[in-house]
Amino acid sequence: MSVDVPTFRQAMGLFPGAVTLITTGEGDLRRGITATAVCSVTDSPPSLLVCVNRKTGTCMEIARSGRFSVQLLGQDHADVAMAFAGAGGQSGGDKFASGDWGACPAGLPRLSGALASISCEVTAATDAGSHTVFIGRMTDVAFAENGEALIYAGTRFHRIEAVA
Repeated sequence: MSVDVPTFRQAMGLFPGAVTLITTGEGDLRRGITATAVCSVTDSPPSLLVCVNRKTGTCMEIARSGRFSVQLLGQDHADVAMAFAGAGGQSGGDKFASGDWGACPAGLPRLSGALASISCEVTAATDAGSHTVFIGRMTDVAFAENGEALIYAGTRFHRIEAVA
C-alpha cells in the first residue's frame, strides 16, 4: 500500500518548518533553493543534513564542490525565500539579486541578517527518490544579533508567537 503524491504533500504541508536557503558555489556558480528539509544530525562532530531535488543546479553544484551553506531566515526574509523558491521567475545565480549577500571565510554564500549562516563540507550523500540527502560537517557558523525564525506551514509563512 502506498500514499499518493497529493496526500503526501498535504500531510507534509501540515508540519511547520523553519524556512532556510540551501546555498552553494562561488561567483557564477552560486546556486540556491528555499527549503524546510534541513535538520541536525549530531553534535559530535557538529553535522546537519539537507534534502535537495536532484534536478536543481543547487544539487549539482553541491555534488561537484562538496560544500554547501544553510541560511536560517528571519521573519523579514519572506521576499528572499520567495525569490529562492523561484516565485519571481529567477533561476541560477540570478536569485542572489534578492537579499544582501557576502561570503563565509571559505567563500560560500552568506546572507547578511540570516539568523544563522552555517557552512558545511559534505561527508555523505545518498539518493532518496527525487532528492539527494547530503550530510555536512559544520565548518563555520555566523549568527544575527537578534530576530525570530520565519516558519512555513499550511502553504504560507508564519511568525512565531510566544505562548505564556
